[in-house]
Amino acid sequence: MLRNVAPLSASLLVGLAAVVGAQQQAELAVAEIVITSTVMDRQPGESLDKVDSNVGRLYCWMRVTGADGEITIEHVWYKDDVEMARVPLNVAGTNWRTWSSKNIEETWTGSWRVDVVGPDGTVLESASFTVD
Repeated sequence: MLRNVAPLSASLLVGLAAVVGAQQQAELAVAEIVITSTVMDRQPGESLDKVDSNVGRLYCWMRVTGADGEITIEHVWYKDDVEMARVPLNVAGTNWRTWSSKNIEETWTGSWRVDVVGPDGTVLESASFTVD
């Protein structure tokens, strides 16, 4: 009967190692997200939640953590829940900064948001702002 204990113990240890390894692997997440009118030296300018209609170009800057290898995520820009742009962005590290931009027409006043969509199609994070 003791001969059967060793294979069972080995199986339990392998299973436990797999669970611990999965828990230690970082999960894909948006650590920071900023709507801004400037990006300099890979850093965002002031975070904006309301802008004038003559703002011109806006940026959605973010820092992504936990990427396992090279992946593609998307910034999806919405005005009043209508998709205005979809921008694919490459992420190639576990702590990666990237951004997209959108020219804002003066007539495009209203509520805006940018969704960060992961490789599997789930929304990882959103940032909202208003154009007056």
